[in-house]
Parts: sequence; structure tokens; C-alpha cells
Amino acid sequence: MSPVVPRFDLSEEPAACGAHVVVVRGEIHLSTAPGLSQRLSDAIDAGATRLILDLTAVEFIDSTGLSVLLTGLRRVHQLQGRMALVCVSPTVLRLFHITGLEETFDIFADRAAADAFVCQAAGGSSEGEP
Repeated sequence: MSPVVPRFDLSEEPAACGAHVVVVRGEIHLSTAPGLSQRLSDAIDAGATRLILDLTAVEFIDSTGLSVLLTGLRRVHQLQGRMALVCVSPTVLRLFHITGLEETFDIFADRAAADAFVCQAAGGSSEGEP
């Protein structure tokens, strides 16, 4: 019997005002969270202080995944940046609600609203500082 391989994929792309977008697909949990953690860490280390995490195609997230998101948010805030989540899954949104993290994260239903939020800190410029 072969092990079940979780569905998980990451991609990155630029966004408005120099923001950095990480698109996550599948499940974020104990076995996949380290990949997301590394990708976020690499982006922040490279100077990304305006981050959008597109979780539109995320089907499941556990406490390990939430911890990765919180760590990323804390690092971005320490650099006076902004991080927005794009999330539409009722299952994932319910987890944010149950844990009270819907008040901690800036969560948007679409990428345009998330872009506007992170770009607001930048004053619409494409310079490095928010």
C-alpha cells in the first residue's frame, strides 16, 4: 500500500505596487506546512513586506498551517509591512472564525481587494518600503 500524498502546490507572482503573491493550492497541514513556511521566509528575507497569500484553492488547513501564517504575519508586521489573505472556502473561513483569527488576519474574498489593502500601505508606489 503506497502512502497518500497530500495535494499541495505553491506558486509565486508579482502584484500591484510591488506586492508579492504566494498562491497556495490544496491542503496546509503538518506535512505541507514546512514548504509554505520556507517559501514565506524566503520571500520576506528577500525584502517582501507587502504579501498576499492567495488561499482561494486551499481546501484544508490545520493548526500547523495557522502557525505558519501567524509567523509570517508577525515577521511582516515587524518590518512595518502588510499581509493579506484571499480566502473563499467556507471550511477554511470557519477555522479562522472558530479560532478567533479572523480578527488577526486581514482576509478578503478576492485578489483585487487584497491588492488594494497591501498597496494602501505603499501609497500606490512600487518602491521597496511600505
